[in-house]
Amino acid sequence: MTGSADSATVGVLMLDTQFPRIHGDIGNERTWDFPVLFKRVKGAPPDQVVYGQGVGTLPLFIEAANQLVREGADGITTGCGFLALFQDEIASAVSVPVATSSLMQVPIVARMIPSDRRVGIVTISAKSLTPAHLAKVGVPADTPIGTTEGKREFTRAILEDEPNLDVEASRLDNLEAAQELIAQYPDLGALVLECTNMTPYAKDIRQATGLPVFTVESLIRWFQRGLAPAAYDMKLEGAVNTSDQTALVQRH
Repeated sequence: MTGSADSATVGVLMLDTQFPRIHGDIGNERTWDFPVLFKRVKGAPPDQVVYGQGVGTLPLFIEAANQLVREGADGITTGCGFLALFQDEIASAVSVPVATSSLMQVPIVARMIPSDRRVGIVTISAKSLTPAHLAKVGVPADTPIGTTEGKREFTRAILEDEPNLDVEASRLDNLEAAQELIAQYPDLGALVLECTNMTPYAKDIRQATGLPVFTVESLIRWFQRGLAPAAYDMKLEGAVNTSDQTALVQRH
């Protein structure tokens, strides 16, 4: 590992895009409070990775991932949840841990909620999210999926890589997609947002649905903390016995 114990660097494989990266988006530096390296993967635009299933782009991502490692990345993630399809291949090709997709959280979240509840996925393109994508990261094929496809702004602006983004229309698209999914599947107990550009709307989705919402941000913060565990000052003035510790816990 190249980072110190408290400053591990996450390398992000970015798609070849021009659309705006608002605060909360994986590609906005202000989203992160730890070191992040970005690498644009030339020749991997969003429509090719999502609609085109990433055909022909895997070597580009592997090359870029290894470049990030050489530049100091202690772990690798990506700017698109659909790159779950390449999880095994990229992880096998680099010398640091790899977490390609927010979808990797689905099996973990499923264990956190009551057994009579399910996890739902909200994606930028349900028609493109195949059983193969899900299987690569251990997501059951029958997982409920909602989408922003066919709405005002979000899917079109991102996947067609438009230079402008109507943030309010995108927010409404994400809210509606989540609410429609819950209406169709009332047994949902949590949501995972597939798209790395959905994170700015997660708080609104949480407030509107009442469900826990997991995003690529929650994944990467957990990931980075494993790369750089917190350091605690354990210097004490004298010994602390069990009764002292118990009293301290009770006081708090």
